[in-house]
Amino acid sequence: MASEIKKIGVLTSGGDSPGMNAAIRSVVRTCAYMKVDCVGIYRGYQGMIEGDFKPMDARSVNNIINKGGTILKSARCDGFRTPEGRKKAYEQLKAEGIDAFVVIGGDGSFTGAMVFNQEYHFPIIGIPGTIDNDIFGTSNTVGFDTAMNTVVEVIDKIRDTASSHNRLFFVEVMGRDVGHIALNVGVGAGAEEILIPEANRGLERLLESLKRSKKSGKSSSIVVVAEGDKIGKSVFELKEYVEEHLPIYDVRVSVLGHMQRGGAPSCYDRVLASRMGVKAVESLLEGQTNFMVGIQNNKIILTPISKAIKGHTKIDKELIRVSEIMTT
Repeated sequence: MASEIKKIGVLTSGGDSPGMNAAIRSVVRTCAYMKVDCVGIYRGYQGMIEGDFKPMDARSVNNIINKGGTILKSARCDGFRTPEGRKKAYEQLKAEGIDAFVVIGGDGSFTGAMVFNQEYHFPIIGIPGTIDNDIFGTSNTVGFDTAMNTVVEVIDKIRDTASSHNRLFFVEVMGRDVGHIALNVGVGAGAEEILIPEANRGLERLLESLKRSKKSGKSSSIVVVAEGDKIGKSVFELKEYVEEHLPIYDVRVSVLGHMQRGGAPSCYDRVLASRMGVKAVESLLEGQTNFMVGIQNNKIILTPISKAIKGHTKIDKELIRVSEIMTT
């Protein structure tokens, strides 16, 4: 154990995701198990700058593993982007006696932590918490599985309406610049077409696919669109294009939005967050710093934060192949 670390801070930063509370709980309870003090840092880096700290023990995280969002709150913080803001944060951490911290968030949060580490040699470990699954160094981020389950459930409900009224629905899902959610839920929900930024199939291909669906006797269709897909300027432009070229379709748009980030985390996300939290604390106590905890082939691993930020996640090409067969 790195004896100089006697108190560890934990914060959530960036967008919330289901499972963040499970990760907080794991960090706090691992600290308690290791007989290390733990401090909750509220409102992300903004709270760090302002000294918004609260001691946490094993009992303070009772009954949060099933809750979505984050009990530590999250906030944007332009101040932490400046040397002056980071200096203030460092002073607050030292005044509180915090020797290291675990940050649960995405690449923006990790970038801030990495710069802070470089400037002050302050031990940090990251846990990837985002529904987008767009962090290099882990096959799953905390929240991704829950978001997929939420979207599949909603699409199942939309299909009921689509079938009842013989309609075509464009369903836009989150994912920022990647199509992990769209591809998986498209296959899982039996979508007739899946549009993702990693496979720009073009408007003509979309029209041909919809024509084939109509000819095969399908009276309704679901097209899943990743928000980062570049086939059209927006999902509403896609709707207008299809209505213009295929007037036989009654087209509707459903943008699922932030409902995908809410709700109780799935069992998978709760277990993943718990495993990552244990590894994060153990790594700090072993003298590891500037790493992100991830999972690959069901093994918990460490990836340098610099690689996690700069690396690019790859879409599952085998799943793309499966989707093409399923949408025939």
